[in-house]
Amino acid sequence: MPVTMANVSGPDLCGALEDDARTLAELVGPAEEELAGLPLPGLRDEAQRQLAASLVDSCRRARTAFLHRHAPAVYDALTDRRRTPLRLAELARAGAERFPGLLPTDAQMAEEATRTQADKEGREIDQGIFFRALLADPSVGEHLIDSMLAPTPRALGLLSVFRAEGRVDLGAVLLERRDDVAHLTLNNQHCLNAEDNRLIDDLETAVDLVLLDDQISVGVVRGGVMTHPRYTGRRVFCAGINLKDLHAGRISFVDFLLRRELGYINKLMHGLLVDPSPDAYPERTLHKPWLAVVDSFAIGGGMQLLLVFDHVIAADDAFLSLPAAQEGIVPGLGNFRLSRMTGARLARRVILGGRRIRTTDPEAALVCDEVVASQAMDAAVEKAVRELAAPAVLANRMMLNLADEPRDGLRRYLAEFALVQARRLYAADVMAKVGRFSTPSVRQPADGGHAP
Repeated sequence: MPVTMANVSGPDLCGALEDDARTLAELVGPAEEELAGLPLPGLRDEAQRQLAASLVDSCRRARTAFLHRHAPAVYDALTDRRRTPLRLAELARAGAERFPGLLPTDAQMAEEATRTQADKEGREIDQGIFFRALLADPSVGEHLIDSMLAPTPRALGLLSVFRAEGRVDLGAVLLERRDDVAHLTLNNQHCLNAEDNRLIDDLETAVDLVLLDDQISVGVVRGGVMTHPRYTGRRVFCAGINLKDLHAGRISFVDFLLRRELGYINKLMHGLLVDPSPDAYPERTLHKPWLAVVDSFAIGGGMQLLLVFDHVIAADDAFLSLPAAQEGIVPGLGNFRLSRMTGARLARRVILGGRRIRTTDPEAALVCDEVVASQAMDAAVEKAVRELAAPAVLANRMMLNLADEPRDGLRRYLAEFALVQARRLYAADVMAKVGRFSTPSVRQPADGGHAP
């Protein structure tokens, strides 16, 4: 019998985990079979679109109801009662295997990866439902945040080489130790340091290495010298999310949009977890002071980054912006952090209205600590590094960050962000806007990002 809204709209959940898991699988299985028989989303007629919408909506309501009852038990089943911490991608994969119908399978995600964003079924929304439920539970959410603060296997594998040589080229990020200072240079050259899956992975690896290396006292993040025709010979900080990759379906919800917030950005702010024990002494996490150096522009994710740094130096010909609302998505934790730095009114003008802040504007002082001429940047960096290396800075920046960003508030924001952002990725207005970046000739720079 064809699956319709009437016969998949209400799962009969009895309260027992395994029984409800079977009910969910029995409901979702036939719906998925019927959905698989439809044309690609962009090729469906009106009746097929309505059928697909009813199937998908009913399955998502069932998943939400299941997780509302069972999120802690699901998490415990996947992590061996929290004895085996899992990162986001590992959790999503384990959840799909252990609870059929709850999350997209590897095969379904592989199929999605072959499609443009507009032709996907939006299975990442199901991942958003899953992570929202986990993060919304205080105990589960705390454990998941801790799991994502641990060093990555890639960083641990590179640590001995970096300690010995003081340099590692990760691809999109060059990491160098000069004396006791780590210099992270963003070199995502093909897109003016726009953010993509590779950059997120390289940045988390680099941040881990800095925090693990006891020879380093301060970390500095700066954009590299570009080869792009419009910026040849100039440094660029970050052009924001790579919109061309987003249109092509190459921006991952789990490995990019969630991982950047729970991974390297959270580590910049709250440190690297090195001992998960609640009674760890003298500390559970490793911290370092961080300095950002902004040349040319910090757009989108680039501006979001500035909100977690201890000191920001910007060139006097640079600008800052958070254009995510104009593109239809949520600017990460920018909504969570910007208001406390700029006040609510300016934050709304920046996020909702697209207000661009030039570093010579008075408002720039709310985000940047220093604005200097380009030729004076190196000297300003050297001076700031020495100040950040003072012994008491480390303890005080940790306490300031705890006061500014209590873990429970962070967790609750991340829970809502997980679902809201996943849904925005597949909204019709977002598809229309990122479609402009489907060919290199549409906009300059031709290779993604937001830069003018």
